[in-house]
Amino acid sequence: MTDHPRRIRSFVRREGRLTPSQQRALDELLPRYGLDPAGPLDLDAAFGRHAPRTLEIGFGNGASLAEMAAAAPEQDFIGIEVHRPGVGHLLRLIAERELTNVRVICADAVEVLRDAIPEASLSRVLLYFPDPWPKKKHHKRRILQPDFVALAARRLAPGGVFHLATDWEDYAGQMLEVMEASPGFTNQAGPGRFAERPADRPPTKFEQRGQRLGHGVWDLLYTRQPPQEDADPGGL
Repeated sequence: MTDHPRRIRSFVRREGRLTPSQQRALDELLPRYGLDPAGPLDLDAAFGRHAPRTLEIGFGNGASLAEMAAAAPEQDFIGIEVHRPGVGHLLRLIAERELTNVRVICADAVEVLRDAIPEASLSRVLLYFPDPWPKKKHHKRRILQPDFVALAARRLAPGGVFHLATDWEDYAGQMLEVMEASPGFTNQAGPGRFAERPADRPPTKFEQRGQRLGHGVWDLLYTRQPPQEDADPGGL
């Protein structure tokens, strides 16, 4: 019997062929900038300092994460992505821009949060444009569920921020509903309201293309309040 029951995953590994440069980055740069999530991580040792830390879940090709890290060298950034071409692309950007404040994990974000990230160790958790699983029968696969929010809350320090963004209106509504019902978080924009995109979230090429086509984008920013015996719903 396993310690963790089988759960529905929020992603499918649909990745194209790695380019030679992406494969080279994985071979040569992942040992330098990658983190092994097999057990609890010592983040101070990983970065060689103690600093505010941002974790981005599902960074895509890593362009926005690299931009955020370059703009805030006093902060540390951890990116999680399951698709290796995106990981390879980010590793190339890290090397090209000589970023010393980024570390990369190629693994399931839920497992990493559960098993590798220490409690109350993060200043921000970013969930930008997760897979919307648009068909109603697949909504159970969406990563933003109450158990996941509770897990993220335990990894955020009091005063930390959980920042979500999506370009699917239906998913935005679900995100708002789940977050408003989650204990320990306060909506920065006010109860039941979406936020304006903050300046520190770079718009992605995908997002800009969608906006040209008339698609909306919805941001949500929630502040982690000091825990008051938050209930652990289990499951993650």
